Order: sequence, then C-alpha cells, then structure tokens
Amino acid sequence: MLHRSTSAPVVADAPRQDCLVSVTLDEASIGHGTPDQAHERRTAIEDLIEVNRFIVPGHAGGPYALTLAIHDAKLAFDIRTPGGDKVVLHLLSLRPFRSILKDYMMVCESYVAAIRTAPPSQIEAIDMGRRGLHDEGAERLAERLRGKIEADFATMRRLFTLLTALHWKG
Repeated sequence: MLHRSTSAPVVADAPRQDCLVSVTLDEASIGHGTPDQAHERRTAIEDLIEVNRFIVPGHAGGPYALTLAIHDAKLAFDIRTPGGDKVVLHLLSLRPFRSILKDYMMVCESYVAAIRTAPPSQIEAIDMGRRGLHDEGAERLAERLRGKIEADFATMRRLFTLLTALHWKG
C-alpha cells in the first residue's frame, strides 16, 4: 500500500517496528560510478534510514535490514532482521522499469549538462521533468511490490533512487 504522507507520530522511547534500520547495495551489482553517483547513493541510503515506513505483510514485524541487488536481470529485495535472519527474498523483473530508467538517466544527464550552460528557467524545467520521472518510477516500484511490501511514497522514491544506482552499472 502506498501512502503519500508519514503523519503518524513516533514515540521517542518505543522501538519502531515498521522501518528499515539498514540498507545495503550489493557490491557485485553496482559499478564504480562517478563521485556524484556514489554521493547520491550514500545520501539516498542515509535519508532512507533516517525516515521510512517499511512493512512486510504476513511477517511478525520489523525492524528490517534490506540488501538490494541485481541477479539475472532481476531486482532482488533481500529482507532480513537486523540480526541477519531471513525474512523474505522478493525478485522483480527489471523489464517494467527499462523505459523509465532509460528516460530518467537521459534527463539526469541533460540536467547535469544544463547546469553548466543553460539559463535557470531551462534548468528548472529539466528538473521538474526529472522529478516527475522519479515519481513515476516510485509509483511503478510500489505497484510491483504491492502485497509484498508496504511503504510510504517517500520510502518508495528513495528505493527508486537506489534502483537507479544499481542500474548505473549497465
């Protein structure tokens, strides 16, 4: 289920059960990338850990540790307890993401190029397109994970950022 806001209050002293406490990208699945790409990965992971809503339906509860990887052209969500006990492994075909990833990467490249030479209005227009594609990718990810993972919209956006990080290798 996809929620666009995280308005539920969190009690400071109570341990949260509905969240990710660690996220790892499989080293074999990612390329070296540029320093900007590495920075974006780190930032997305830090932001995701800081604020997220993540539930595995049918499981007794979190918190959870997530490893994202690509295996045989499939996106792997390896979900475990923080102690390493296996909760579930979800494999998603990357085929439904191909066109949006291609478009997203192209717009990101245009954005980086525009920053150097384009007027602010053009940069803003490209950035709006980038954000729209990012939202579309998050929605598609939520659709593919429906019934497997429940997360809010911000969590899905950050997970899509990490999917793009895995895709940079190709």
